[in-house]
Amino acid sequence: MGVRERRERERRERRRAVLDAARELVREQGFNSTTTKKIAERCELSEATLFWYFRSKDEILTSLLFEGIDFMAGGLEEIIAAGEPPERTLRRIWDFFTELREAHPEYYHVFGYLAHPQSTAAVDDEVKREIARRSGDNFRMLGDYLATVSGDGRGRLAADLLWGSFVGLMVLRDSRANLGARARPSGGDLEAAFGLIADGLGDGRR
Repeated sequence: MGVRERRERERRERRRAVLDAARELVREQGFNSTTTKKIAERCELSEATLFWYFRSKDEILTSLLFEGIDFMAGGLEEIIAAGEPPERTLRRIWDFFTELREAHPEYYHVFGYLAHPQSTAAVDDEVKREIARRSGDNFRMLGDYLATVSGDGRGRLAADLLWGSFVGLMVLRDSRANLGARARPSGGDLEAAFGLIADGLGDGRR
């Protein structure tokens, strides 16, 4: 292996280490509290050295966003391609949302951060368009499938409803837990919520 190849490999490994550290901190503290200084300390770099690999916290945000979008795409593709009955497929999609949140809560933190004012002010416009395109592809894939389930041509709205309902319920539960209140909705509440959504999607076929 030549010098150039070795340096490129080392650069990829160091970028991966930075992203791994950022992912851990976002899980532990949320995105707002995760700073480049903390990320550098976690992966035993100086903050100045970190900036050789990522120009800013916003670039790290972007990298985590793309990871989350790709993870979501892979999961949805696998579930839909299985060709199971609609009731089973909807169940698997809902369960996948739960599994994604449990396995990769950092993606949820980063997705949620996008709603904050000025969250992408420092992100290049071309990169923002790519985020929107790839995220939109996921919603279109889910929407196209749900259109076949509902039978009324409103698949994209159904996709927004399914994802938005799950995220909103998780925000409610986390907010109540953070306030020291009983964490609701409970697991049973989430099951009931899924039942209501699934029944609503099925109404278009009856």
